[in-house]
Amino acid sequence: MREVTLVVNAGKHARQNCPVWVRLDPAGSDIANPVLTDATGAVVPCQLLQDQGAVLCFILKSLPKGQSLTLTLTPGGGRPAPRVALVDQPGEKVDVQIGGKLFTSYHCAATWARPFLLPVIGPYGDPITRQYPVAQVAGERQDHPHHKSCWVAWGKVNGTDNWSETPGYARQLHQQFEALDSGPVFGRLVARNHWVSNAGQKVLEERRTLVFYDLPEAGRLVDLTVTFIATEGPVVFGDTKEGGIASIRVATSMDAEVNGTIINAYGGTNEAETWGKRAHWCDYFGPVQGKTVGITIFDTPGNFRYPTYWHVRNYGLMTANPFGLSHFLNDKSRDGSHRIDKGTVFPFTYRLYFHAGDTHEANVAGKFLDHVAPPAVEVKSPAP
Repeated sequence: MREVTLVVNAGKHARQNCPVWVRLDPAGSDIANPVLTDATGAVVPCQLLQDQGAVLCFILKSLPKGQSLTLTLTPGGGRPAPRVALVDQPGEKVDVQIGGKLFTSYHCAATWARPFLLPVIGPYGDPITRQYPVAQVAGERQDHPHHKSCWVAWGKVNGTDNWSETPGYARQLHQQFEALDSGPVFGRLVARNHWVSNAGQKVLEERRTLVFYDLPEAGRLVDLTVTFIATEGPVVFGDTKEGGIASIRVATSMDAEVNGTIINAYGGTNEAETWGKRAHWCDYFGPVQGKTVGITIFDTPGNFRYPTYWHVRNYGLMTANPFGLSHFLNDKSRDGSHRIDKGTVFPFTYRLYFHAGDTHEANVAGKFLDHVAPPAVEVKSPAP
């Protein structure tokens, strides 16, 4: 393979610890064990995905606005040790380790109503999502047992309740992992789930992809893609406030009822100014063990009803909810439900940001721009 040159342009925004994805086809479609270096010869860790064409990922550590960086991609002689390791405990969970330390675990045992991430270890080594009811922690609120840390759910799916865990609730059943990839830049988990009614009847299939990046503990990113597939027949996502395609329950000490704060992309503050409002992102921050930490959900262009509406509460709940219009607009004539026909693929993508500091200190607005307007990359392959 000939070497490939990548010219990375920061654009109008300074970049720091920014994941960059670039499609190499056709210039790098034959690459194996890639090595990426800068002008000084220093190695920039990179990782290749080839199940959907040759797509390269690397972390841009720092690039001032308006400047560019030239990198050279060549074939390597071996595979670097993974910095992000996915450790499968079959039938129970997958542990996600970054730099040898546990970051989170994806729980998928049949004993649970739905898969979820727990714990989520924050910038200072403490869990920053609520652990109840999976673990008992002194001082935690013990309400809404279906709010399990970080999860995906919806309260009206063809009339079934796949949100709560009250009698008659529906479930999400883990079927298999299509991919469990460890690597030097990211780890990728791809799970196939069946959403079933309270009678156990299959309603739809879901393909859930989670990408965990090797980033400093002060600012970790997870990309979540939820793809619904109407395999059994038409599916109606009903109008309800009880749901979130991306859902978080923060640690109790972070609750806005206590010492925490909710901020959305327009500057709306706390539940009164953010609940039921549309915004490109929502950030929830507050103290954990005396240190300020936060969690942001970024919506993504192309998602249904972007920018999404938010079901976010002072008691610690934050969800991206695109369907609950009659509740959010306080107008029963507004029906936010949405039907997809049999065979339809209905995708959603979000980025989760687990950070130190408040919204401003964590540069949440800048991280959102990294997500929706990433650095441009020009791929150059020399003439033969």
